[in-house]
Amino acid sequence: MSLIGSAPAVLPSVLGSALPAEIPSPSVGVWHLGPLPIRGYAMCILAGIVVAVWLTQKRLEARGHRKGVAIDISAWAVPFGILGGRLYHLITTPQPYFGEGGDPWKAFAIYEGGLGIWGAVALGAVGAWIGCRKNGVAFRDFVDAAAPGLAIAQAMGRFGNWFNNEIYGAPTDLPWKLRIYEWDGSLGRAVTDAQGNPVVKGYFHPTFLYEALWCLLLAAFLIWLGHRRPLKSGQVFAAYVMGYPVGRIVIENMRSDSANHILGQRVNTWVSILVFLLGLYLWRRFGRMSQPAVPSGPESTDEEGAPVTEPSGGRSPEPSSPEAGTEDPAVETGHDGPNDAESEESAGKRPAQS
Repeated sequence: MSLIGSAPAVLPSVLGSALPAEIPSPSVGVWHLGPLPIRGYAMCILAGIVVAVWLTQKRLEARGHRKGVAIDISAWAVPFGILGGRLYHLITTPQPYFGEGGDPWKAFAIYEGGLGIWGAVALGAVGAWIGCRKNGVAFRDFVDAAAPGLAIAQAMGRFGNWFNNEIYGAPTDLPWKLRIYEWDGSLGRAVTDAQGNPVVKGYFHPTFLYEALWCLLLAAFLIWLGHRRPLKSGQVFAAYVMGYPVGRIVIENMRSDSANHILGQRVNTWVSILVFLLGLYLWRRFGRMSQPAVPSGPESTDEEGAPVTEPSGGRSPEPSSPEAGTEDPAVETGHDGPNDAESEESAGKRPAQS
């Protein structure tokens, strides 16, 4: 009992000795190779995209899709996502660009930071839907495969905020406190004193790190969920749409950076609640939808280089086929099968807004 009773008093000292006294932040976020600037924020975003596409490809191949299809679809999804992320940021935080003393040209300076995940996912889903249609992949299959990689990309992208000395919480003296410098965004580096030393602004909760860890936990959960539970196509993605806002609501209310408010709450808190409800709706809707056609397997080529599609062993021919040699139209055209055969009402509600 004495050990248990003394645990709360002992725990902080144990953590203090086991953890570093602080988490440092970079004092420089931009490096120059001749005239070419290398920005830590951009590198983290690009690295996250690469990892997400790689993992999505592996998960699609495990479902029977061809090699390289994730890259082909991402060629649509990524540009749409970057545009959507920037537009969301400009709409919810317009003051630095269009407010008093703002600089409208800074709206194009994505490399300085400012991508809203909600807009990135929403418009990125539109691009992914276009890419799926062009590559004969069921949209719900793709977003299921992409969901864990998307969460990992978010975690990696948050380290871009670390390079920019942004996205931190209230002041703290905890052992994992984050050192933040006074920052010159135009130069991409800390403000320095007369001796050339970076000026420390203070020590704060590393909310960028909290969110990165939450995203990694969410990615692991989504992978586990897809392997251990019999889900309908699209429900892993719906779980992502529900899961991310849960952590974001908590972390959003820890942040100390300036933000617009509605009814006393940060805009992103309200958006998180709406996105969670959207995820709940998608979970229920996808659970009632028929499964997309099983992919026919990776394509090979004949001697002249023409694609040859191998028959799927996972589906028996449709009973209505008049000839044994007649191919399934969904395989022949590369369309989604049951996904395309939905009623007009269902087709009009494809989750491009996710």
